Amino acid sequence: MSTGQWFPDSRVLIVAGKGGVGKTAVSAALAIAASRAGLRTLIVELDGKESLVAMFDEEVLDHDEQTLVEPSRKHAGVSARTLTPDQALVDYLAGRGLQRISNRLISTGLLDIIATAVPGIRDILVLGKVKQLARSGEQDLLIVDAPAAGHAISFLQSASGLADAVKVGPIHTQATEVLELLSDHEDCQVTLVTIPEETPVNELIETAYSLEEEVGVSLGPVVINGIHPNLAGLRSDVRSTASETGTRLLEGEAELLSAAAEFRLSRQAIQDQQLDRLANSLPLPQLRTPYQFTSEMGRPELEELANALELGIQMLESADAPKGDG
Repeated sequence: MSTGQWFPDSRVLIVAGKGGVGKTAVSAALAIAASRAGLRTLIVELDGKESLVAMFDEEVLDHDEQTLVEPSRKHAGVSARTLTPDQALVDYLAGRGLQRISNRLISTGLLDIIATAVPGIRDILVLGKVKQLARSGEQDLLIVDAPAAGHAISFLQSASGLADAVKVGPIHTQATEVLELLSDHEDCQVTLVTIPEETPVNELIETAYSLEEEVGVSLGPVVINGIHPNLAGLRSDVRSTASETGTRLLEGEAELLSAAAEFRLSRQAIQDQQLDRLANSLPLPQLRTPYQFTSEMGRPELEELANALELGIQMLESADAPKGDG
C-alpha cells in the first residue's frame, strides 16, 4: 500500500498518546510522510508546545499558519499552527459578525465562567474549528496533535455530551457537526502512539477501547515509537569473540561489555513481551518507529521516523486495514 492511499480521505488524522511517548514527534513525522506522498499537510497543535517548531529549527508557533517544509519537487509542503479555545471562539463569532463580543468575552474572563458552567465547551470550540479547517480545502490533510491520552477521551467525547445536554441553539449545532466529523470513519481517524513499556501500553489499550465504545471513532494502526533494533551476537562470549577477531581488551572491559550485553538483552525481552501483549490485546495493525539516541529531535530524526512509517504503511496488507474499527 502506498503512503498516499493510507492517509484518510477526509484530511483529518488525530494523533493521541500518553505524555512522553513521542506523540508530537510522530505527528511531525506523519506530516513529512504525507508531504512526500503529495499531500499538503497542516499540523494543528492544541497544547501550544514549542517542541514542534523546534524540530524544524523554527522558534515560535502561533495562531497563523507557519510553513515548516517548503513545497518542492519532493514535498507538497508542511505547515503548522496552534489552536486554542479562545482563538476558536474569536473565529467562530467573527464569522457571524460578533467579533467585538468575542473579544469582550475573553478580555473579561467570561469565557472561563462559561467553560465552567458548560463542561466541554472549550473542546467543542476547538473541534469545530478543526472541522472548519478541513472543510476549507486549503490543505489535503490535517494532523491534529491531540491532548495526552487521558484528556483525549474527554476531548473527543465532549461533542456527544453537549449534544445530549443542549438540545437547541448554536452549541447543539456545533456539537452535532463535530459528532458528524468524528463518527464518519471515511472522514476522520485516530492514531494512538505508545512506547514498548508496560504502563504506556496499558494506557493505550484502555484508551483504544474507550474511544471506540464511548466516542465511536475509527482507530487506525497503532504507532509504537522508540523501538530498539534486535542486535545479533549479544549472547556471545566476549573474551572468545575478542580472541577470534584479534581484539585486545583492557582490564575490566570484558566485564563491562558483558554487562552491557545483558542489559540490552533484558530491554529486548521487555520490548518483545510488550509488543506481543499489545498485538494480542488490541487487534490493530502496528507501525513501528526506531528509538532516537538523542536528547533533541531535529529534522534528520524526523526524516528517519518518516522513513520507518512509510515502510510500515507499505507493508500493511490491505487498504482496509488502517481504517478498521478494531
